[in-house]
Amino acid sequence: MERKTVRKFGLIGKDIDYSFSRGYFADKFLKEHLEDCQYDNYDCPTVEHVFATLKQTDIVGLNVTIPYKEKIMVALDSLSPQAQEIGAVNTVVFRSDGSLEGHNTDAYGFEHALFDQWAPTLPKALILGTGGASKAVEYVLKKKGIHTQYVSRYSGEKTLTYDQLTPELMATVGLIVNCTPLGTHPNTQQAPPIPYDTLTQQHFLFDLIYNPAITEFMKQGQAKGAKTLNGMQMLIHQAEQSWSLWNS
Repeated sequence: MERKTVRKFGLIGKDIDYSFSRGYFADKFLKEHLEDCQYDNYDCPTVEHVFATLKQTDIVGLNVTIPYKEKIMVALDSLSPQAQEIGAVNTVVFRSDGSLEGHNTDAYGFEHALFDQWAPTLPKALILGTGGASKAVEYVLKKKGIHTQYVSRYSGEKTLTYDQLTPELMATVGLIVNCTPLGTHPNTQQAPPIPYDTLTQQHFLFDLIYNPAITEFMKQGQAKGAKTLNGMQMLIHQAEQSWSLWNS
């Protein structure tokens, strides 16, 4: 009997044992009887390990996570217009001609998760963190006409520090998106140092973290009457969009 060819997918990142993706796709393959599919973690301690993984010829598609969403771009043959504009890639398609194509499905996932739950009241948002995921968030919000402001521990030309978040500024904000890893399991007591005492019912807090389901960031927002959402639905949306790209 001829042995089936295995279609290999996976996740590139660093310290990714906690990852959502491997479990999600394992369940998907089981439920949909996709017996020829396999999803593995490619834990890469350096960017050189990332580039070596990209040279494997038996992979069909990869997801990309922290800290390689930007660094991986130089190793790809082409980028979708959206990935090019965002400046970050979280999905790689291995084409039959051997070329590597970069996409960003974080934007798709974020947009569908957020606007299923939130209708803009005040057209201003704070984006906490400046990594690859934050770029996808900014892309979506700008497309929707929402003014965005980056916040980080370090000041920059377009970035405020947390101690610059005055009560007056917070009163103009409708949405706060946590794109930092602060609060991720097992360090669940951590939270971005925003002035939580200024939060009200007008604020919507979206945490891209999904484990734990209710982060310290979300808890402190809820205590002030703010509505909150974690990153699980965003992950599901972006994963399914990646799957569509790998099978297009």
